[in-house]
Amino acid sequence: MISDSDKPKVLITGAAKRIGLALAQALMPDYQILISYRDPNTNVDALRAQGIQCYQVDFNDDEAIAQFSQTIQSEHETLRAIIHNASSWQSESLEPNKAALIAQMMQVHVSAPYQINFALQSLLNHSDTAGDIIHITDYVAQHGSHKHIAYAASKAALANLSQSFAMQFAPNIKVNSIAPALIRFNPREDQATREKNLNKTLMQIEPGEQEIIKAVEYLLNSSYVTGTTINVDGGRHLV
Repeated sequence: MISDSDKPKVLITGAAKRIGLALAQALMPDYQILISYRDPNTNVDALRAQGIQCYQVDFNDDEAIAQFSQTIQSEHETLRAIIHNASSWQSESLEPNKAALIAQMMQVHVSAPYQINFALQSLLNHSDTAGDIIHITDYVAQHGSHKHIAYAASKAALANLSQSFAMQFAPNIKVNSIAPALIRFNPREDQATREKNLNKTLMQIEPGEQEIIKAVEYLLNSSYVTGTTINVDGGRHLV
């Protein structure tokens, strides 16, 4: 049995809730997990109690990103993968300052992964196996959004980063995207809203985070897939 200290390390950003949290818990048996989080909560406390290294960082702040990257470099010699999951879901209807909104979306979803990828590239270079960078994008990256225009544009830019970094970092590092649609209902949604969202997909189910975990595991186990997007949308693109 491999000891925890010998397990390869996976860094997951924004892992204090939902998809990021589920990924941290699912991958923990096979990997040493490092996470970033913005705001403290009980999930972070629980992860830390399980031996996961948790780093508080605000990706709206370039200095914080640089310090975070330097800390990872100083504390860890290698990384098996980076999963960029940190996200901010803001709507134009709730933000009158449109310049600030688009700047924030691009900062969190594009600038932060861009900076971290370059800063930690050397940790992902392995002689025995290719490292991985996985960007969690969104269904709307390819299709746009009526209510979250800046968010959709920034996720599209993140998907484009996957292609550019795949070319830049090959063959030592594979870079891909995973684009979810409905994965888990928002607890605040009423039944009518849930039914409406289900009817946007062909499969008409709430699949849960396990579908993203399966996609991540596929990419980590692949030796050949890079520069592509795995769509986890239940056939929504055909509806």
